[in-house]
Amino acid sequence: MSDDVRLERYTGSWAPDDPDANFKADVAERTRVDPLPTLRALSAATNIPVGALVRYVLVRWASEGSEALLAVGPPTVERMWERVAAAEADGTDAARLEAYEALRQMLSWLRSPLDDEDGA
Repeated sequence: MSDDVRLERYTGSWAPDDPDANFKADVAERTRVDPLPTLRALSAATNIPVGALVRYVLVRWASEGSEALLAVGPPTVERMWERVAAAEADGTDAARLEAYEALRQMLSWLRSPLDDEDGA
């Protein structure tokens, strides 16, 4: 198995009813920034190879399960709350169902690390 990984921006498109639309939008937004200058600076400051730092970041944030869920932070919580608040302001069952679907999508990608039974 090769350890070579290409870091790239995600600029894909998706249909509005794509069950992973919220996740894809988040990936598209967050991959606009190049993380390597930060990791190179950290590497220089700590004398830890960049590859080891990349591996650490991936393990820390992508495979930590519930700890990663706690670390999603205020932006994700705010996006989730905005859906609920908008549905409540609208006051219709249709708006609440739409908010439920949006929250279901967000939670499905947040839950992904917990779905990996191997922990690999």
